[in-house]
Amino acid sequence: MIVRNLQLVRDRITTACMAAGRQPDSVRLLAVSKTFGVDAVLQAATDGQRSFGENYIAEGVEKITALPSLLPAGVSLEWHCIGPVQSNKTRLVAEHFDWVQSVDRLKIAQRLSEQRPAGLAPLQICIQVNIDGGASKSGVAPADALALAQEVSKLPRLQLRGLMAIPEPAPDFIAACAVHQRVRELFDQINRAGTLPAAMDTLSLGMTADLEAAIQAGSTMVRVGTAIFGGRS
Repeated sequence: MIVRNLQLVRDRITTACMAAGRQPDSVRLLAVSKTFGVDAVLQAATDGQRSFGENYIAEGVEKITALPSLLPAGVSLEWHCIGPVQSNKTRLVAEHFDWVQSVDRLKIAQRLSEQRPAGLAPLQICIQVNIDGGASKSGVAPADALALAQEVSKLPRLQLRGLMAIPEPAPDFIAACAVHQRVRELFDQINRAGTLPAAMDTLSLGMTADLEAAIQAGSTMVRVGTAIFGGRS
């Protein structure tokens, strides 16, 4: 079932890219495996999926440490932390994950920088933006995103890659496109400012319900869980 679902999601991405006048390979698929076990990740990996997202840090670390011995020789997975990161969990994240997409405070970025082992590649960072001001949502305010990006880009052992957002559900495709477009405009605005060491290249937008709207707005990475692994209890 997971293999079939992966193909359906890939087909959706291809169709959405064609509708937006984009190349299908311009959008990466991040399989969100939170609450699903090692076996589910293995099934997806067997079908060629290599990038996985975890919201819960301890659960993610269990999979990250268990899977290398179960994968075929030469196969490695890329792990993205996409959930909130508290100060007491930064060391676990810095030592085990490849990406953190949910940085919204300089303090967290500083701790990740300090705790990233020297022998590992730089931790890839996306800044999470609270684009629509949802009271219960994590993320930096759009007006503060440039300043945070500038500070994060100065930290050693981190590499700033882009922006991530989780907007509130929209009532229809047009409304979803509009809110994702606001993130795209902020992304472009920060890049145009020319104050970062290198331009950001990653716009992490869109999930199972709204990936088509996100791709229309310019997303380069969609985070899909339910459509691949099924519903969560």
